[in-house]
Parts: sequence; structure tokens; C-alpha cells
Amino acid sequence: MNKATPIAIAVLALVAATIAGLLWNQKPGTPTGAAKKPLVVYCAAGVKPPIEAAALAYEKEYGVPVQLQYGGSGTLLGNIRVTKTGDLFVAGDDSFIRLGREQGVIAESISLATMHPVIAVRKGNPKNIHAIADLLRSDVAVALANPDAASIGKTTQRVLEKQGSWAELKAHAKVFKPTVNDIANDVKLGAADAGIVWNATAGQYPELEAVSSPVFASVAETVTVGVLKNSEQPTAALRFARYLGARDRGLLEFSKQHYVAVDGDEWAETPEIKFFSGAMLRPGIEKTLKEFEEREGCRITTVYNGCGILVAQMRTGQRPDAYFSCDTSFMKSVADLYLTPENIVDNDLMILVQKGNPKGIHSVQDLLQPGLRLGLPHHEKSAMGAIAWKMFQQMNIYDALQQNVKVESATGDFLVNQLRTGSLDAIVACRSNYVPVRDSLDSIPIDNPIAHMIQPYAVGRETRYKAMMTRLLETLTSAESRERFKSIGFGWQHKP
Repeated sequence: MNKATPIAIAVLALVAATIAGLLWNQKPGTPTGAAKKPLVVYCAAGVKPPIEAAALAYEKEYGVPVQLQYGGSGTLLGNIRVTKTGDLFVAGDDSFIRLGREQGVIAESISLATMHPVIAVRKGNPKNIHAIADLLRSDVAVALANPDAASIGKTTQRVLEKQGSWAELKAHAKVFKPTVNDIANDVKLGAADAGIVWNATAGQYPELEAVSSPVFASVAETVTVGVLKNSEQPTAALRFARYLGARDRGLLEFSKQHYVAVDGDEWAETPEIKFFSGAMLRPGIEKTLKEFEEREGCRITTVYNGCGILVAQMRTGQRPDAYFSCDTSFMKSVADLYLTPENIVDNDLMILVQKGNPKGIHSVQDLLQPGLRLGLPHHEKSAMGAIAWKMFQQMNIYDALQQNVKVESATGDFLVNQLRTGSLDAIVACRSNYVPVRDSLDSIPIDNPIAHMIQPYAVGRETRYKAMMTRLLETLTSAESRERFKSIGFGWQHKP
């Protein structure tokens, strides 16, 4: 036997072992971009049962350990601010998520379930407690949650202050606890006769009975998970957050534990998204979409084209998950396919000419001069064309312009290229088509209110990923996205 063979085998074995170590013992099927180390989740104590069950299922399915740290929502948020560590925060109500956003520690968030306050008493209701007023009796020992520590305490204080009984109940309470589970346990063990807890919490204790109060009848809080900005593995954190918020995964655990689960997205390791966008928007959104795709761990197939073409495709049965339209008129034509649209940016039609304006064009009327080689956006295939056609019709010059039209295109970029190469003398395009080439072309504003267009975004009614498409809206309306749009000539329309 060749003496080098044992050495070669040893080297190969060492390499194999090293590779195995680097792969972190991932199970087959572990998604690309999954956690490289355990996910640390700060979880409100009141939602421990469904989160714990979902975490165990996730670890079993994908081999990703999840470390859960429990406490009151307020206490946990305080810890997150101080330590600046961890990956996710599950709050008992979304006010703590909003506060975390304001404090700069939370990025994306996903709603999970709703719950409402009830009065918890021991089975059989031995103290005959039926209303908030009964909690003030001298023979009733009451346990409440600390409003600064737990979401149930914060909600209780807010509602009862408005109703006018908080000060008296606060003074009467025997004890204030840091979590809703502590209150339930006190009532269960007889350390208190009653306490205010979440209806889902009461349902998890066979020894307890929930007493509904009219004061809380219209009160519902939303359990929400947020991705922490300091997470070192945000895509992995967001993937687990999506798992928790999936109707066929984590939300099933919430339903089992007496919560009212939201209508979440379907679960997919790597969601496949189809996105329709007017071609004029491409320079403003392409980088933003790529960043969203990488952070979410999804794949986006974006179809850019004139909105007339996109609308025709939708009318023949294509159903994108979201649509970013070049003008509100095109969005209205497919309104039945989408949820309520939101205006994001705006744009204006302009006349673009070669540098120095050799043809002396100063208004739309000058486009009628004999022999002018004119390029227009297509009136049926693009939003620009439809708006231009409407404007020319109003000015009673559409038919006369036709003698000069040499090119019609569904996209402004094609017209710009024709103008730059000298094939055309003038074109009608958008401000966003002009700004990137302003060093080589000149522009003439069009003084007509019809020449102003607004670009809306909407989520498809039939999409399986409504929550994700709503997060895409948040990304498209972020400060970074706004600056990208403005840098290429778009105006800003979106109002939070």
C-alpha cells in the first residue's frame, strides 16, 4: 500500500470534520440564512404556552434552538434597551412594540393574536364576584399587575382610569405582581380572591373561572412579535417571527390556548412573491426590493412594464401579491383585486429635448411645428401615455400631433434613449426619466394640472402573504426609500 494513503485519508477526515463543524450540525431542510446560533426571544409571561410550543416545533422542524426569556412586557423592554442583545421581543400588547419602535430598539413587527381582560376567580366563584365594584369589597383580596411591568397592568390602569375606579382599586389591592401569570397563581393558590388577567390566561388554569366585565367588553389587545434592531441574525429572527405569525404554524398554538389568532400569512421557508410595478418606478425601488428580499428571506419576481400592459395581464387572470402603479387611474381600474391602496410618490410629465433646445420648444403647442420628430408614451400601454392623451384631448391638439409622432413606447426610458441618439427631436416623459440624464438633455415643464401623476401601492386580495406585503409597504415608505425616490426626481406623497 502507498504510504501516503493513510496521511491523505487523515487529511480528508480532518477536512470533513471541519466542514461538519462549520455547518453547525444543521438538519436537512434547514433554510438558507437560518440561525447560526440560538435565537434569543424575550417573551411576555402571559403568552408563554403558545410561544413555547411553537419554539419547540420550530426547533424540531429546522434544528434552530430558541432560548426563551420570560417576564412582564415592560420589564423585558427595559432589559432590551439596557442590554442591546437578543433577537426578538414578544409583547403582551402592541403598545410596547410601538414604544420600542420609538426608542429605536425594534424594527419589523408581526401581529399574532388578541386577548381581553377578565376578572379571574377560583372555580365556582366562592366570593360571588361579578363586577369591578365587587373587587372593592372589604372581604375581597385583589391581586393586580404592575402597570410599569406587565401589559395587563398597563391596560387595566388605562381602562379603569377612564372609567373612574382605578385610584380606589389601586389603593384596595393587596399586592401588585410583575406578570399576569403571578396573578393567576395567587388566585389559584388562594393568596388572592380575585385578580384581573387576560381571558386566555384564565383559560389556561382549570382551577380558575373568568368573570367578564362590561368595562372590558370593547377592550382587546394584540400580542405582537418584534424583531430587535440589535439582532446579529435579523433574517433568521424574522423567519422565526414569520413562523409564529403563520396561520398553519405558530398561530395554531395560539388558537389551542384560548387566544383569538389573527389571519396570518401561510408558512413558507422561502416565500415566492410576485410583484407588478410600473416601469417608471424601477429606478426608485429596485435596490429597496433587493434589500427586502435578503432581509425577509423571500424571493421576489418583479414584473416591470407599462401599467396598461400590467392591467391587461391582471384582467386575464394574473394575480400579483402587490402592485405599485404609475398612476391612481390604473389602480382604480383593478380596484376589485386589491386592498385599500396607499399613495407613495408623485411624478410630472415634461417635454424633454436635446441639449440647448435646438428646436426652440417652450410649450406643448410647440410640439406641432412642422417636421418635428416626436416621441410619445403609448396611450394604452402606459400611465404616462394615458395621462398625456387625456391632456392633449383636452387641449384639442391630439389629432394634429399625430403627424409628428414617430415613436410610441410603453416606457419612458426607451423614449429617452431615442432622444439621446438623435432619432427624435422631442419626447414627452416623466420628471424621473429626466433627472438621471439632465446633464445631456434639457426639459420644459408642462403647465397643466393633468400632467401630474400619483403612484399608489396596494396589497393583492388573494395573496397568501398579506402581512409580508404590508411590511414591504413599510420598507417602500422608509426614510431610505424616500431619499432614493427623491434623488431621481420623484416627489413624496406618503403620510404615515
